[in-house]
Amino acid sequence: MRASSDTSGRLIPTTDHGVTDTLNPVSDARDRVVASNRRARRNYDLLDSWEAGLVLKGSEVKSLRESKVQISEAFAREENGELWLVGLHIAPYAMSGGEAMGHDPDRPKKLLLHRREIHRITERMQREGLTLVPLSLYFSGGRAKVEVALARGRDLHDKRQALVSREADREAERAMARRHRR
Repeated sequence: MRASSDTSGRLIPTTDHGVTDTLNPVSDARDRVVASNRRARRNYDLLDSWEAGLVLKGSEVKSLRESKVQISEAFAREENGELWLVGLHIAPYAMSGGEAMGHDPDRPKKLLLHRREIHRITERMQREGLTLVPLSLYFSGGRAKVEVALARGRDLHDKRQALVSREADREAERAMARRHRR
């Protein structure tokens, strides 16, 4: 299965014969955002971001497909040259047959990145005192992915300043829109 773009630039899944696969609900469910971390965008200055894979159990994947996940408290930690996502809560899958067949909802999840990327990220985390936070959790091609970003914490003054500048930008856009309507 490949992807082609329509007139709006949006990618549409196609088969090998060029026929669009818009009626297939499975392809739509395979590529969707499960959770986004709006708190991270407010509390941190985001510097660089990466897409990483996740090592998950089957019941965790099924819970993710039902969007039973919370990522607002999650962050990544380095252990033995690997990055682990800590604080990511994936609720137990209801049909898994109880605790014995399910998973621990708060267990650390291993991030899948290239060695060079891991080395570069951990070096900046240690040298500059940065935090690696998840921004969004989504499925891409049927596989669970997480967008992680190196971030520097904002204090209360920085949050207020960002809010004021964002409001000023909105007001300027409104004024431009009013001007163009006339």
